[in-house]
Formats: sequence, C-alpha cells, structure tokens
Amino acid sequence: MKFYGLFGEGSRVNQFICAFLINVPVFAYGASIGWMSPMTLLLQSDKSPRGTPLTDLEVSYMASIAYLVCIPGDFIMAYIGDWIGRKRTLMLISASCAATWIMLLFSMEVWALILARALVGIAMAGCYVTCPIYIKEISDDSIRGALGCLIVLSHTTGNLFLYVIGDILSYRTILWTCLSIPAFHLVLFMMMPETPSYLVKRGRTEEAIRVVAWLRCRNITDSSVTSEVQLLQKEQKNDEGSNKFLLKAIFKDRTLSRAFRLAMVVTLAREVCGAVPVMNFAGEIFAIASKENGLVLSPNQQAMLLGAVQVAGSALASSIIEKAGRKFILFTTSLISGLSMCVLASWFLARDYELYLPNWLPIVTLCLCIFCDSSGLAPMSLVIAGEIFSFKYRGTVMAATMSTASLADFFQLLIFKPLANTIGIHAAFYFFGFFCIFMSIYVIFYVPETKARCLDDIYDDLNKSKKKTKEIPAA
Repeated sequence: MKFYGLFGEGSRVNQFICAFLINVPVFAYGASIGWMSPMTLLLQSDKSPRGTPLTDLEVSYMASIAYLVCIPGDFIMAYIGDWIGRKRTLMLISASCAATWIMLLFSMEVWALILARALVGIAMAGCYVTCPIYIKEISDDSIRGALGCLIVLSHTTGNLFLYVIGDILSYRTILWTCLSIPAFHLVLFMMMPETPSYLVKRGRTEEAIRVVAWLRCRNITDSSVTSEVQLLQKEQKNDEGSNKFLLKAIFKDRTLSRAFRLAMVVTLAREVCGAVPVMNFAGEIFAIASKENGLVLSPNQQAMLLGAVQVAGSALASSIIEKAGRKFILFTTSLISGLSMCVLASWFLARDYELYLPNWLPIVTLCLCIFCDSSGLAPMSLVIAGEIFSFKYRGTVMAATMSTASLADFFQLLIFKPLANTIGIHAAFYFFGFFCIFMSIYVIFYVPETKARCLDDIYDDLNKSKKKTKEIPAA
C-alpha cells in the first residue's frame, strides 16, 4: 500500500499539512492575545459597548489573568498530553478557545470579561507546551526547526488578523469571527494522526509504523520507516523507569540540569524582552508616543504595523533557521532587541525633559523589538527547549519553563501600566533592554548549536562548556 500518492515518495507534504493544522489553535490563541490591544482602547472609551468604560485596574487584570492561569495550565497540559495523547489534547485547546469567545458573546460584565481571559490561559498553555512537542514528534530532523517556527508565525498572524478586523468590524462581529476558527479546527483535526512517539510509548507499534509512513510519504515496508520506529523504541527503552518526580531526576543529573537551566534562560529571555507588554498595550504605547507629533496613523493602526512586522519576522525565522542555525539567530536578535529597547527608553526619557528627538524613533525601535522577538527570541526558545530533551522529559520541561515564563508575564502585565504611570515608561524599557543585552552575552558562552544534531552531540557540547567554566578559576 502506498502512502505518497501524487506528491512522490519521500515528499514532506503530509508533514506540512499536519503542522498547518496543529497551528490553527495557535492562530486562534494569537487572535485572543491581539484582541486586547484594539478592545482595550474601545472598552475604556466613551463608546464602550458595555456602557461603562473599564478602569486601568480592570484592564490590567484582563491582560494578566491568562498568564496566571497558564502557570498550572502548563503542567496540566503536559500531563494530559502524556495521558490521552497529543491529538486529543490539541482538540481540547480548540475547545477552550471556543469557550472564550462564547463567554464574551454572552456577557459584558467585568467578571465575565476576566473569566473569558482566564480561559485564554488554557489555550496559551496548550499552544506552547503541546504544539511544540507535537511538531517535534512528527517532523524530519532536516525540517523540524522550520516547522517549529510555524508556531510563532501562527501566533503573530493571529495577532495581526485581530488588529485588522478590530479596526474595521463591530465588537460582536469580531467575536463570531473568532469563534468560527476553533470550530473549524475541531472538525478538520479529527483526520490527523497521533504522534509516532506517543504511539510507541503506548505499545501501538503497528499504528506508529503506519503514521510514520504517512508522514514521510513512504510505503509501510520501507526500510527508513522501520528504522525510524526502531529509533523511537530505543529512545523509549533508554527512558524506561519511574515517571514520577521528573524534575527531581533532572536536577540529580548534571547534564540534564544544565540543559534545563539553558531551556529556562532562553525561554525567559523571550518573555522579558518587552514584547509581551508591547503587544498587549501597543495601542496605548503608540498613543503616548504620538502626542503632538503629527503622526497620521491612529494608535490601533500603528499597532497593526507592529503586527505586520511580527508576521514578517516569524516568516523570516521559518525560512532561515535551517541555514543560519539556532545560536547565531538567537545572539543577533537578542543584541538588536536590547539596543532598540534602550534607544526607545531614552526617547521617552528625553521627551519627559522636553528634549527633541525624531518622532519616528518610537515606531522604528518598537518594530525592531517585535521583529527580533518573532524572528529569533520566540521561535529559537521553543525550538531549542524541544530539541535538548528526550521524549520522557520533554513535556515536563516545556511545562516548567512555560510556567515560569507565564509567571513573569503575569507580573509584567499586572504592573506595567501602574509602573509606567508612576515612575515613567522609560524605566520598564531600560530593564527590557539590559536583559536582552545580557542574553546575547549568555548565548555566546553557554548556548550550543542544536541544528540537525542528536541529543548525545548536544550534551557533549554542554559538558565541554561546563569543563571550560570550571577551568577558568583554576587558571
């Protein structure tokens, strides 16, 4: 029986089809995050569809609650993914997205708005825990980085989609449009397979062979299909043993603990680069920056510009990651993002002292920050964290790193507006800038290249780096 049909033996088309459908919930989640920017401006205005404008505190809770829910949600999604499989978990993510829009359609009370945003935290957890794992487990090594970057591309496209329709459609029309996306996914994704790694883990070897054959567009009797399944079985055998207290097992192993620290740092770098508060409060940031400067674009249209830059950056990441490598991209984008945030902070500080600086500077620096986040910091953190652990530890590590990142995002979004109003928005941007510059230095000395490499080679580099670090004091 042939599995490659019109596309030719060895075609990757089925992997791309599967990866596209895996990322539909990510697109829906991106739209729910992008919803905050235009809707904050609307719900806090005199034209608010709920009648009474929302306060800054209410908006801060709406923006931040999803990240708080995401903290336990990351571990829950990792557990569910290992329990019922990646496919069913992904469908659960779409269901939570649908519930968000249904809640917003039925009520405009403050408690309902906050609860709806809390449901976004479930989708967030699934999109950044389950989806990277799913893609890693269906992809050839030669394209796993490119397919992994589709997560950020889908997220950013969802942001831009909401910015656009938020500027041209009515409040309720937006909600109905967004509800149709997860509903569409729930129907289509029933046709997609479970991941081979999960099937092997459950002892469903024959089904795993059929799935690998379909994904690789080869016959089930092809030797490369058999070899791939045997490698998965070998990985499972190496991971045999108790599945309890995996984080404790990681910290007891020196190589795994170093890999975990690496995953944690690259994940936090993305969250603390400034992109999260910028994208949630883009309209308001531009409103501050555009006072009395004669800019033609409205605050929300300028936020749409950021969304377009974000999509361009994530598209670039997908196209160059397998050529340029993870380390170079992460270093370059960290450094440029840090410098741009420092320049933006200086612009706001100079404005407070009534010093003249070009009016276009905030737009350029914000675009640079968002471009660097979507082309390097965001996709590289996901790809690297997924590549440096085996099946047994992958879900737990992704849950732990994303939970920590979600906690950082929660506090950022909760205090960003009050802090900006109290001590000045420049202080926040200086912090983001210095952190990114620190990250670029960290990448040079501690982050190994993971492109198309097996775990043994990556761990050898980690151990060599550790030995070099120890030798320095002795010198």
